[in-house]
Amino acid sequence: MTTITSPRSPRVAATGGSAGWGSLLVLLTGVFITTLDFFIVNVAIPATQRELNAGPSAIQFIVAGFGIALASGLVLGGRLGDLYGRRRLFSIGLAVFTLASAACGEAPTAGFLIGARVAQGAGAALLMPQVLALINTLYTGAHRTKAFNAYGMALGFGGVFGQLIGGALIRADIAGLGWRTIFLINVPVGAVTLLLTRRLIPESRAAGARLDLTGAALAGLGLVAIVYPLVQGQQQGWPAWTWLCLAAAGALLAAFALHQRRTAAPLIDPALFRHRSFSAGVVVSLIYSMTTGSFFLVLALYLQEGRGLDALGSGLIFLPLGLGYFVSSALSGRVAARLGRQVVTLGALVVALGYAALAETASALGTGRPVAWVIPGLLVAGAGMGLIMAPLPAIVLAGTDPRHAAAASGVLSTAQQAGGAIGVALVGMVFYGALGAPAPAHYPHAFALGLALLVGLAAAVAALVQALPRPAR
Repeated sequence: MTTITSPRSPRVAATGGSAGWGSLLVLLTGVFITTLDFFIVNVAIPATQRELNAGPSAIQFIVAGFGIALASGLVLGGRLGDLYGRRRLFSIGLAVFTLASAACGEAPTAGFLIGARVAQGAGAALLMPQVLALINTLYTGAHRTKAFNAYGMALGFGGVFGQLIGGALIRADIAGLGWRTIFLINVPVGAVTLLLTRRLIPESRAAGARLDLTGAALAGLGLVAIVYPLVQGQQQGWPAWTWLCLAAAGALLAAFALHQRRTAAPLIDPALFRHRSFSAGVVVSLIYSMTTGSFFLVLALYLQEGRGLDALGSGLIFLPLGLGYFVSSALSGRVAARLGRQVVTLGALVVALGYAALAETASALGTGRPVAWVIPGLLVAGAGMGLIMAPLPAIVLAGTDPRHAAAASGVLSTAQQAGGAIGVALVGMVFYGALGAPAPAHYPHAFALGLALLVGLAAAVAALVQALPRPAR
């Protein structure tokens, strides 16, 4: 059973079953800045690479290290929220994320930056599962549906507009800090959000929850054993240890699943996966998430290193993607009301069409023709993203028992972040493998090959959506 304690503000308690929208704004600010930091770093990669002398594997770890830490800790973070209070864990996670952002902004070496990014991911892992759990417990009926849609839009805006925000901050070059401002901007935002959290967010926890450290260790090690060899393997010529790691990952995740069935206090209640909407939806979320962070990474590299744009110019090219996303996400509720789960199918097919158009355009443009020709493909891809991101969390969590809110949201967020980290590793492997020597003329071909893999993944999402159950009439 979930218990809720009102904060000092009487306005939250007076809503009678649904918290005020100020509470949602605070929660979504936490989601937005943590999601933004997964994506905003892409536009700063070339400058970071030059200043810190980072190689290809270090670059991938600067992006994926955040995702690995986040994915590894999300389910544990959700359970800690059940035990010790979701508002408390939201606050702790936000504080850790804010301090780690300050460390990223002061990083003297690539290794230090990777470590600070991992710390950022750990803070986000404590914060993010509390958001979905709190939405699920604080809002009811139509308010809950609106809150879930707002959550999906916050995720999408953080990803889509992260590149433009990052480019603008780098161009502004506040106090001569350059790319470091993309991390340091989190410090004042995080501090203000922390101050508002205690006033606007009621505390809630799940009665009788217990902690499963063995399960958390097995899940975390399993995810690391997948991503680490994928990032390092190609650069080192796929030595034997990379294949042993991948084999160990399968064994660790299988041991985690077996442990969850046998333990009296599992991190993830196996009963969750008896609902086809949840089990199939988690797989759909994981595969779709493999396409997002990896796309933003290779697009930023193509625009800056292959086409010679600076950070702001690259960020402005992302603006049509954001425009397509904004329009379609605003319409996604109406489309979902008519199409149900097939709104995700439509979105995935539109994303695949946009990526295919971008691949063909990049190959045709080479390095001499105007880069503005990529704009139509970006508009189409952004429109597809908007049709997926806003309705997908509500579709996946629709039939979840409120008692399992934190665990379910932790699993969904884990799938999304693990997919992002795995996608960066896989697409990075294809991209850098095709790139060879990093000359501008080689980037269009490498970008097109990376997009070909993403087209396949988007098509797989469209096919997997058919496993979701039809809604009851």
